[in-house]
Parts: sequence; C-alpha cells; structure tokens
Amino acid sequence: MVSHSAKGYSQLPATAAGTFTLAEDLTVTRMGYGAMQLAGPGVFGPPADRAEAIAVLREAVALGITHIDTSDFYGPYVTNEIIKEALHPYPDGLHIVTKVGALRDAEGNWVVPSIAPEQLRQAIYDNLQHLGLEALDVVNLRVGGLHGPVPGSIAEPFTVLAQLQQEGLIKHLGVSTVNAEQIAEVQAIAPIVCVQNSYNLANRQDDELIDSLAEQGIAYVPYFPLGGFSPLQSNELQTVANRLGTSPMTVALAWLLQRSPNILLIPGTSSVAHLRTNVAAASLTLSEEDLAELNSIAS
Repeated sequence: MVSHSAKGYSQLPATAAGTFTLAEDLTVTRMGYGAMQLAGPGVFGPPADRAEAIAVLREAVALGITHIDTSDFYGPYVTNEIIKEALHPYPDGLHIVTKVGALRDAEGNWVVPSIAPEQLRQAIYDNLQHLGLEALDVVNLRVGGLHGPVPGSIAEPFTVLAQLQQEGLIKHLGVSTVNAEQIAEVQAIAPIVCVQNSYNLANRQDDELIDSLAEQGIAYVPYFPLGGFSPLQSNELQTVANRLGTSPMTVALAWLLQRSPNILLIPGTSSVAHLRTNVAAASLTLSEEDLAELNSIAS
C-alpha cells in the first residue's frame, strides 16, 4: 500500500515518492538507500574514506530515507559496522533490511550460496551483533547464482529463517534472486514482505513478477537499479535526461518509481553528492512521452 507521510516529514526530499507499507508495523520510504558501496573496491574490505561513508548514511537519514539495505557479507562486516557507528541508536522509523545466504572467502571471492542451517543461523547472529540490534526488521534469503535465479527448492533454508522468526530474532522475511515458483514455495511456509531481484530499465525479465507481487501487496526491490557494475547507458536515456535537465541515473530511478507502486529503490553510493542526485528521482515525474521513449530501450 502506497501512502504519503504527515506534513513536515513529507517535505523531506526522499519522501516525495511516498511510502510503502510492507506490514502493519513496517512502513518505509519508497526511496531507500543500499549500503553495498560503503565497503572497499569489489565490496571487500574497508572504504577509502570512512568519514565520507558515515556522512552518506547520516545524509540519507537527513533527506528522509527510512529504508536502508545492507548485509553482513558486504565487506564482510564493514557496512554493518559503519551503519552502527553512523546511526546507532537508530532514529524512530528507520528500518534496516539485511540479507543472508552468501559468504566471502579470505580473497574476497563470493561463496554463493551459503545456506546450510548453521551458516544461516550464524549470519543472523552476526548481523544482530554488528548492527547493534536485538531483532532484525527484514531478512532476505539470498539464493540463486551470481547472475540470477537458479531453479530448485529453497524450502529448507527458508524454513531455517522462519524458525528464527518464531524465536523473535527476525520480524519479517523476504527472498532474493528467486523465480515465481520459489516465491510460491516459501509463501506456503511463512509470509514474505518483499522480493529483491535484479531489475532495471534495460533488464526487465521480472515484469510479470512485479505485477503479480503488486496484486499481493508485496514489495519488489530491484538490485542493480542503475545497472550495477555495468552502468546503464543509452541514447534514449541521455535524450530524456537532457530534455529534463537532470542526470540519466536520476531518470532511470524515476522510471522505476513510476513502473509500479510496489517498487522500492535502494540505489547505492559512497558519495554524498551522488546520494542527493539519486534522491532527486523521488520528485521527478516522467511524461508519457518520456516513458514511451524509455520503454523502447528494453523492447
């Protein structure tokens, strides 16, 4: 359910796109922030400028963002430790979403998936410790491969998280890098409030899934909303941005916000200036002409 916040708060830049209610006790700004880029190169090790990383997080909150996405395997541990340093004790209404299901080895390689019961339980304990929380607002089970969903049952690892939810360590559950069959499978075990998959203006394989989730009131959170490690580039995107006097990335984010009301954004950056550029998408309205031109990118 999309809504707009009370007067005063709603004047903050990030709130211009409204909010989305994932559960009775969980409403977040549709414009969020992804903390992955706060770690070092390759999402491994510490950042080059820790003070700037802290400044980015504090500016995100100052801009009105109430949805921060992270994981303990970013760094590893680095982003969660920086979040805690920058924002703990956390402001009322700020929600931190994390994910489990991957690990990093000593060289920084991704070990995917890492979903044995003991791995998942330890990951929850680690997130709680490094974030300084007694319970996690939302935990996404990250399955699949590095480049997309992998068919097959995910009931066993999801059941582990459902048990941890029953123990009070997790408030709400989500899934990441999954297909429609896997979503239906986990919904038979416990409710989910969000799905986090790769999706952007040029990668629209989840169009039908987004619409299905919208009908169920479940949030869809696209990772790599700006193309990830290969930033979006197209003549159409640049043309629309030039016409509107803004950046191509701001336009790409605005397109996502207008694509469906259940889409929540978590673009990442390690720069305060870039953060403000991203947040500007919350107040950018694309015309029918703009949308038609942009939709041709994926056709």
